[in-house]
Amino acid sequence: MGILEHMDLVYDLKMLDEEGEIKGRYRKAAQRMYERMDSAQRKAWDAHYQPIIEEFKGLKLEGKELALWKFNRYMKDYLSTIQSVDDGVGQLLDYLDKNDLADNTIVVYTSDQGFYLGEHGWFDKRFMYEESFRTPVLMRYPNEIKPGTNCDKLIQNLDFAPTFLDYAGGNIPADIQGESFRQIVNGESDKWRDAIYYTYYEYPGEHRVQRHYGIRTDRYKIIHFYHDSDTWELYDLENDPGEMRNVYDSPEYEKVRREMHLKLEEVRKKYGDSDERNQHYMERIKR
Repeated sequence: MGILEHMDLVYDLKMLDEEGEIKGRYRKAAQRMYERMDSAQRKAWDAHYQPIIEEFKGLKLEGKELALWKFNRYMKDYLSTIQSVDDGVGQLLDYLDKNDLADNTIVVYTSDQGFYLGEHGWFDKRFMYEESFRTPVLMRYPNEIKPGTNCDKLIQNLDFAPTFLDYAGGNIPADIQGESFRQIVNGESDKWRDAIYYTYYEYPGEHRVQRHYGIRTDRYKIIHFYHDSDTWELYDLENDPGEMRNVYDSPEYEKVRREMHLKLEEVRKKYGDSDERNQHYMERIKR
């Protein structure tokens, strides 16, 4: 997911020129997205991106200058999108306030993952490192959640369904893997899991992220890359929050490594995950 090598001008940066002079390996996919727009949407899109496309063609960038241009273009697009989302959320909250609906309405602002914005030299998502592994969750429910409440437990998006069912007074099916964090947020309980699990097996796929799985605890993270290699990584997030130093083979972390392996196997068994199961899914997708 290197910005210079892999960030696609046409697909990732929306530089779909009519002449086809700007090359991209995902050009057909970008064309399909463009063709979904109606005439008014295309007109607005072209008015924004056509000047950028023409400017780019005239610059004829290479190497470091091309990488910096890509990064800046990517960041402007990303931040504009986030600003638009924030504006929309603000309009929704204003509506609830003006119509006396705020106190009894649960508003949840979240995402399916975090994003790399140049960290590790990357863009996009999917790898288990903190920038994309951490997922934002903001909630407003004046009837029960005090303003300024901060929950630092290891919550996952699989906990959303049981939590929303809990607030709504619905039955939580026994086969749901997640847990309601309602009592954690309102302070009625402090009992919670001590590790969260992640697995990614869609390789070969978008941006060629390698298959891997692992767990994160309050302090440590262990990751196993198992497709083209058998590679293990261990990070001490307290001393190395940027995950720049793999301490898997460091003698001083031998005890931690053993404990993390045991916890990893325990969690994988709990969720019924295995390399063979992931391989089966990939073969089914290919068919």
